[in-house]
Amino acid sequence: MNAVLEAARAAAAPASAPPLLEIEALHVAFPTRQGVVEAVRGVSLSLAAGETLGIVGESGSGKSVTAFAVTRLLDRAGRITRGHIRFRGQDITGARQGELRSLRGSAMSMVFQNPRTALNPIRSVGRQIADALRAHADLSGGEARARALELLRAVRIRDPEHRLDAYPHELSGGMCQRVMIAMAIACEPALLIADEPTTGLDVTTQKAVMDLLAGLVAERGLAMILITHDLGLAAQHCGRIAVMEAGQVVERGPPAALFGAPAHPYTRRLVAASPTRHSCIADLAPREGARPVPAPPRPKPAGPLLEVRGLVKRYGPRVTAVDGVSFGIGAGESVGLVGESGSGKSTIARLICRLVDASAGEIRFDGQDVGGIASRDFHGSPLRRDIQIVFQDPHESLNPRFTAFDCIAHPLLRLGGFGRTAALRARVEECAARAELPEALLSRFPHQLSGGQKARVGIARAIALRPRLLVLDEPTAALDVSVQAVILRLLDDLRREEGLAFLFVSHDLNVVRMMCERTIVLQRGRVVEEGPSEALFRAPQADYTRLLLDAIPHFAPGPHPA
Repeated sequence: MNAVLEAARAAAAPASAPPLLEIEALHVAFPTRQGVVEAVRGVSLSLAAGETLGIVGESGSGKSVTAFAVTRLLDRAGRITRGHIRFRGQDITGARQGELRSLRGSAMSMVFQNPRTALNPIRSVGRQIADALRAHADLSGGEARARALELLRAVRIRDPEHRLDAYPHELSGGMCQRVMIAMAIACEPALLIADEPTTGLDVTTQKAVMDLLAGLVAERGLAMILITHDLGLAAQHCGRIAVMEAGQVVERGPPAALFGAPAHPYTRRLVAASPTRHSCIADLAPREGARPVPAPPRPKPAGPLLEVRGLVKRYGPRVTAVDGVSFGIGAGESVGLVGESGSGKSTIARLICRLVDASAGEIRFDGQDVGGIASRDFHGSPLRRDIQIVFQDPHESLNPRFTAFDCIAHPLLRLGGFGRTAALRARVEECAARAELPEALLSRFPHQLSGGQKARVGIARAIALRPRLLVLDEPTAALDVSVQAVILRLLDDLRREEGLAFLFVSHDLNVVRMMCERTIVLQRGRVVEEGPSEALFRAPQADYTRLLLDAIPHFAPGPHPA
C-alpha cells in the first residue's frame, strides 16, 4: 500500500467521532412519461472527517444521483421523497437554495466526471478558479488571481504562471481535471465528492490525479466520496466501499474483504467482469446465448496484412505527433497500441484508416501503398471497405439525426453497392445480430440508446462492409465493467469467426493484455518496446513500460487472508 494512502487513512477521525456526513434511508425519484422512476431507494451511508468512502456500481445504479442529492444538484425534475441528509449534524434535506449556495464550494465541493463539459470554454482557467474564490470570500481581483496561482501549484500543474490564462481547450484532459480539483479545494471544503474523476485518462495521469486527491485528503483532513466503476481504483484508495445496484446499497465493507470474498451476487458479477493482470478473455462471463466458437487454425501469411514503415506526422514546425514508427499486423492477428495521452496512439489509428495524411513514411495494406493515396481520395478506393474503425466515443461518432438502422446502413449505401432494398435491410439486421443489438432498437436515435448499445451500433457499422482490418480506438473506455466484458467477448468472437485483424488502441493495459497477441508501447510518438503481450507484461524491458504497468490500479480477487 502506498505511503500517500497510508497517510490518508491515518488522518481519518476516530470511530467514536460524530460523522461529518450522514445519509439516512434516502429516496430520490424522477417523474417520466412512463411513470415515476425511483433512482435511489433507501440508501444509508456515513462518512467521517479524513475518511475516503468508495461507491461502486454500474451506470444507473444510483451512484451519481446520491452524490447530486447530497449537494442538491439534482436535475430539476428530481425530488428527495424520503430520508435525511445531515452535514456536521445539521439536517440539510430541506435547506433553501441560499443556504445550499453557501455550503457548496465552501463546505462541500464536487469534482465532476467530464472536466471539459464542466469548465466554461470561453473563460480562462485562472478566472474560473477566481470566480469560485470570490463567490465565498471578499477578495480583490488581484488577490483572487494570486490565490488561483497558488492552487494551480498545489495541484501540480506544470508552468502554472502560463496555464493561468489558458482556456480549457488548450489543456490536456489530465490538466483540465487538475483545474477542476483546484476549483473544488479553493475554499477549503470539509467534504470532496469525486464523481468518476479519472474516466478517459491514461494510467499514469490517472495515478497522478488519484495520488493528488489522496494527498489532499491526508494534508487537509478532507473527507472524500469516490464514485467509480473501476474496482481496482476503489480498492487502492478507499478505506470502505459501498456497492450499489438499482438504487440500493447491496453490500459494503473494507475493499480486501469485499472484493476478496464478495457475498452479494451483484458484487461477484462486478469482480468477475473486471480485467486484472492475471485474467484472460476466457475468464470473462460468456455472452448470454452465445455458443463457444473454437479459434480457427491461422495459416502463416506470406507477408503482413498491414505494414507501417517510418511513419511520421507533424502538425506545424514544432509538433511531431508520430516520429518514425514501424510495425506490421498479420491477417487475423490482434496487436495492441498503448501509451499515455499524447503518445500518438490515436494519430496512428487515423493515419492507418486514411482519415489524415502522413508527413512521411509508408503505409502498405495487402502489399498496396495506401499511404500514397490522399485521405480525401481514399473514400473512393476499393480498399476503404477493407479498413474500418470503431471510434472511442460512440455518441460523438454517431449522427444524432440518424437512427441506429441508418448509422449501420450508411457505409453500405456509400461503399457497398446497396440501394434501399430488402437486401440492405437484411444486411443491416444481420450486422446488428452479429453485434448483439436487438432488432427493436434499430429504429431508435443515439440519444435513446445506452452507452453499451451505442458501442454495439458502432461495431455493427464497422463490420457491415466485411473489412479485413478493424482499428479499435479505445472502444470500451467509458463503459461499465460488465458492459465492457460483454463487448470484449463480442469483439474476440468476431475476430475468430470473421478472421479479422485488430489494431487495438487503449490505455487500459489489462484489456490489451487479454485481447492482443502482441503489444506496441509508444512514448512521445516513438516505439519504445514491442513484443508478445505475455512476455512484455511479465518482464518489460523499457523503463517507460514498467512505469505504465506500475500505475495500473489493481485488486486481487480470491479468498481474503485471515
